[in-house]
Amino acid sequence: MSSQALTSPSVDFSEWYNEIVYRADLADQSPVRGCIIVKPYGYELWEGLQHALDKRFKATGHQNAYFPLFIPESYLRREAEHVEGFSPELAVVTIGGGKVLEEPLVVRPTSETIIGEAFSKWIQSYRDLPLLINQWANVVRWEMRTRPFLRTTEFLWQEGHTAHATEAEAEAETLQMLDVYADVAINEAAIPVIKGQKSDYERFAGALRTYTIEGMMGDKRALQSGTSHNLGQNFARAFNIQYLDRNNQLQTCWTTSWGLSWRMIGGIIMTHGDEKGLRLPPRLAPIQVVIVPIGRTEEERGVVMESVERLKRELIAADVRVRVDTRDFQPGYKFNDWEMRGVPVRLEIGPRDVQAGTVVAARRDIPGKEGKRALSQEGIAASVTALLNEVQANMLKQATDFRDANTHDVKTYDDLRGVIEQGGFARGWWAGSTEDELEVKAQTGATHRCYPLDQPADGGTCFYTGKPAQRLAIFAKAY
Repeated sequence: MSSQALTSPSVDFSEWYNEIVYRADLADQSPVRGCIIVKPYGYELWEGLQHALDKRFKATGHQNAYFPLFIPESYLRREAEHVEGFSPELAVVTIGGGKVLEEPLVVRPTSETIIGEAFSKWIQSYRDLPLLINQWANVVRWEMRTRPFLRTTEFLWQEGHTAHATEAEAEAETLQMLDVYADVAINEAAIPVIKGQKSDYERFAGALRTYTIEGMMGDKRALQSGTSHNLGQNFARAFNIQYLDRNNQLQTCWTTSWGLSWRMIGGIIMTHGDEKGLRLPPRLAPIQVVIVPIGRTEEERGVVMESVERLKRELIAADVRVRVDTRDFQPGYKFNDWEMRGVPVRLEIGPRDVQAGTVVAARRDIPGKEGKRALSQEGIAASVTALLNEVQANMLKQATDFRDANTHDVKTYDDLRGVIEQGGFARGWWAGSTEDELEVKAQTGATHRCYPLDQPADGGTCFYTGKPAQRLAIFAKAY
């Protein structure tokens, strides 16, 4: 770990973010432009998200499958709006095995088309519905401006694809998976996201409706952290996904897709990180507890390590992810290193602690002396488990308080300008057109993030057009 001080997020948030990614050992730069190497610590964080999502997917009846990385170009062209939305980002293979290919192959930007083709073969009757498939995969989108985890040319994600007999069933699926994403964001990543519907301009290319979870980052910008799309019958028509109903009549399916990527790792960094580095929510932290033994002499270290090994065994037996730091560095260096890596709880134990039967616990979510307390070594597993739950709840509370303090209701366009200038979410009644939306973006840099699903019962007056409006919208600068 570099001894150079971390750039302050209040001075240069972007530089602070980039430094954390590399100095906290999450990732490394790669020789391929726009791509990153994910190191074990970063990949374990992704695995934590995978596990949290995957068990929820399976609990709601979804099954995992895998589809090819290469998609025939003609497949994408069969859904014209989809191609138009993705064409600038496509990576296309034209030569294979030293020969020009008969048909170019697109490196998967998303899999609606190739999965749609498979669905058309797998679905024959109403008895085959609903078909609920998820894929864990990598995708490629040729990004011009990249940032680790947030926007890279290649990234890891999951993409769910389902087919249904009715529009109502497809809509219920779309919203169910949005709830799954919000559950993971709030209860695992401690990010208090807002569930909402995207505007027509912001919806996924080819979708009927797009839903999103939006989080507020530490610089008061928004991050779209996961999306769920009701695709209507657009893709089903393009790929002939049909079924015979109970009356033996041929019907067109209704389909959905939904995806969450390692962008959520970026969201965790930017929501919780501070002047000292990462702060990881305990439920996702690869290492929940680090034990730092302290001893000046071989004799002291021997006595301390006896206690450390016993504590470690007890914590592991309680399913706590624990690491003992026996590296040949001074304790202060180790403390700073683990704070940079965001480990939720640090246990310090020296000869006096062994004699007293205690250990010093330092919380990552509360800096300084306020975050330290002495714990008895007896019942350490129960005490540490309770402490980890406290840290998890407090991190969610801190992030929620920050978001709420920086969300402002606006009644006029000048109000919105003021909010966007100081940073934060501007919430107001909206009845504007796509052209109005683009004008707001051009003038302020803020985009229409979503119409929150939680809406007041009555309507209001649009802050931009002065027309009657039925829905509140959130505008903010975003990643």
